[in-house]
Parts: sequence; C-alpha cells; structure tokens
Amino acid sequence: MPTLRGHEHGLVYGRRLKRYQCRNCGHQGTLTAGTIMQATKLLLTTWFLAFYLIDQAKTGISSLELSRHLGVKYDTAWLLHSKILRAMAEREEGYLLRGKIQLDNAYLGGDRTGGKAGRGSENKIPIVAAVSLNEAGHPIHARITALSCFSSEAIADWAKRHLAPGSHVFSDGLAYFRAVTTANCHHKADVTGGKLPNDLPQFRWINTLLGILKSSFSGTFHAFNFDK
Repeated sequence: MPTLRGHEHGLVYGRRLKRYQCRNCGHQGTLTAGTIMQATKLLLTTWFLAFYLIDQAKTGISSLELSRHLGVKYDTAWLLHSKILRAMAEREEGYLLRGKIQLDNAYLGGDRTGGKAGRGSENKIPIVAAVSLNEAGHPIHARITALSCFSSEAIADWAKRHLAPGSHVFSDGLAYFRAVTTANCHHKADVTGGKLPNDLPQFRWINTLLGILKSSFSGTFHAFNFDK
C-alpha cells in the first residue's frame, strides 16, 4: 500500500495535491500521475470544467472561447484543448464498431474562389462516417475517417480496421459500400430511390453525426484547410 509523505504537487480545490510514496519501491506520485493532468499547476476544477465544456459543445468550442469560460490565458486554454482532444482521440482509436452500424459518406470543406466547384473542389475531402447502435437503437460509438477516394478498395480497408466481424452494416445503395463484406460483416443497402438519406428515419443517427461534425467545424474555425 502507498504511504503518504509530506511532499505536495499540483492544485485541487485551491490546495496542493499530496504526493504518495510506495513502500516497496519508493516511487512517488500524486493522484494525477499518469494522466493528462500530471504536473499541472492549474486547479483540477479548471480541468473538470474544461472537460465538461469541450464534451458538451455540439458546435465545437474554440480555444479563445474556452479561455474566457475558464478565466485563463489563451495559451493555457489552447494547451488544455489540445491535450483533451488528443486524449479523446487516442481513447476512441481502440474501439471497433460492432452490432448494428449505420454507414454513410460525405465531403468536408467548401468551394474556393476561382477553383473547381462541387466534389472536385481542392478544399473538399471525402470521409466515411459510421455509428454503432445498441439493441434499443441508440448510438454507442462513432467513427469518422478521411479517405483518399470513395472506392471498394478504400471501404474494404476501412472496414477491416474499424468494424468487428459479424456486424450488421446499413447504408444507402452506393455500390462500394458492399465491400464491408470483405471484413466478414453483413451488409444491407437501402436504395433511396432519389430521396436523400437525411429524409429517411433509418439513417437518423448517421445524419445527426454528420450534422454535428459540420456544425462543430463552422462553430470553431473561421477558416480551415480540409486538404491538410
């Protein structure tokens, strides 16, 4: 069992964190050791508020806005923002989508003045987005991945990396989505008959995800180079 020593490090609720030392090896650490809050000089309540604000902002939150809410300098808010988003991305990377999965494609970005219009714009990139659902039909996890292009080969490679075998994938009638079967997944296509997928209830959650994603970019950045 670790035993308490007299050292202090970090801040929590306005007081310094106590440092603990292992009786066996003598290693010292605080309760935040091994976390993104390790060696922080900020109040832990500031971190907790940052967690909440970033998680709850459906349209995204900029570092400048975060600094105003937290009452810290912009550079501090930027560092918090970056660390939290990086930790979230690393955690999500280990998940495989499984069970019932809604799948769709989209383009991120906008047309540039004087450039190509539509899907050929240099500032638009193709993405594939998917949402896994529980037995009650509620979303559990999501995956958004940028692709070099929309093709059967690209979808097959994506499915092998991000879908659990045996999953049931639902998509619109685009032919390349059938490639998810190469990852030992079942596939059902809904031919929309000219209707947009966002007009159909069976694509509710994937459309919600894409809507939140695009709102997040527009709410956070004044300009964004999607090609990068």
